[in-house]
Amino acid sequence: MLIEELLHYKSCSVVGLEKNTGKTVCLNYLLQHLPQTTRVAVTSIGLDGERRDQVTGTHKPEITLRRDTLFATSEKHYRQRRLVSELTDITDIPTALGRLITARVLIEGQVILSGAPSTADLRRWMDSVENKVDLILVDGALSRMSLASPAISQSMILATGAAYSANIDTLVRKTKYLVSLIQLPLYQETAHHDEEQLIRIHGAVTDRVLEQILNDPSARSKELVIQDFTRVFADEMLWHRFTRQHAVSQMQRSQLLAITVNPIAPNGMTLDSELLCARMSEAVNLPVYDLMKINTVP
Repeated sequence: MLIEELLHYKSCSVVGLEKNTGKTVCLNYLLQHLPQTTRVAVTSIGLDGERRDQVTGTHKPEITLRRDTLFATSEKHYRQRRLVSELTDITDIPTALGRLITARVLIEGQVILSGAPSTADLRRWMDSVENKVDLILVDGALSRMSLASPAISQSMILATGAAYSANIDTLVRKTKYLVSLIQLPLYQETAHHDEEQLIRIHGAVTDRVLEQILNDPSARSKELVIQDFTRVFADEMLWHRFTRQHAVSQMQRSQLLAITVNPIAPNGMTLDSELLCARMSEAVNLPVYDLMKINTVP
């Protein structure tokens, strides 16, 4: 089961493939079903926990934190919390809404999470609480506006659904592509690795970058090393063509534990949950959960 698998790791990012794919539902599920003895810390990349989605205007589930949970959010959203908490740290990490505040929940309630804006800041906060908790949960993001990477956590759960595509074939194919990026092997620096056999890219991996490498005769049989999967902005077909000719690895990698699906789109269109879970599980070879129905396909 998902919770049992999660407890093997010290940190986990819950990442939505698109808005309204059930990321917050998944995060709340984890927070509610973790053993009471598990000491948990939670934060967000960017903004989450608002009652209505600021882009689509649709209702969003709030993030509910139980007693003793450690959480980090901006000064603005800490003041707006609807729970009783004890402030434990005012960090020097800046966000767009004030400094990052760390606090411990005394009486259960709801909060808006707006966390560290960069990978370095997120890593610093995680390091500061690591010895105080058993598990750190990060509300992740694939937003182009975010400079922080969910790949910083040891494990990951990917939320997808009808909001991304109301066609099951398309949804499965696009999710499978992202899963293949998340599961790119971790770069292993060994003695046989000659720097001249490597192409290192620290920034975005775009179609133009891949085309340049493919068209360069001197780049044949070289390994492309990227920072992590969030840097890939390439067309799916071009990426597949590239990886048939070149090995690709990443400097930081999370273990993808499971896929969660939300079969309901914001416009009300609903996919067959059982069929979607079965098709998705077959395509990605991972456990797939509809947490609204608690459907599971091993």
